[in-house]
Amino acid sequence: VRLTVFDVSGAMVARLVDEMQSRGRKSVTWNARSSQGTPLASGVYLYKLEAGDEQQTRKMVLLK
Repeated sequence: VRLTVFDVSGAMVARLVDEMQSRGRKSVTWNARSSQGTPLASGVYLYKLEAGDEQQTRKMVLLK
């Protein structure tokens, strides 16, 4: 399973999950920081969830 956050220009800002996981419902808490620990601004971001051969990309709004 891989869960990655991108800014609207397509640049990766954070990788939240990158590991083998069993089937089932999971949850992830994100502290709104980049992979380098820099706080991110409020705005629109994209997240991409990849699991096996499946992938989904969705839009989200970060409000502070």
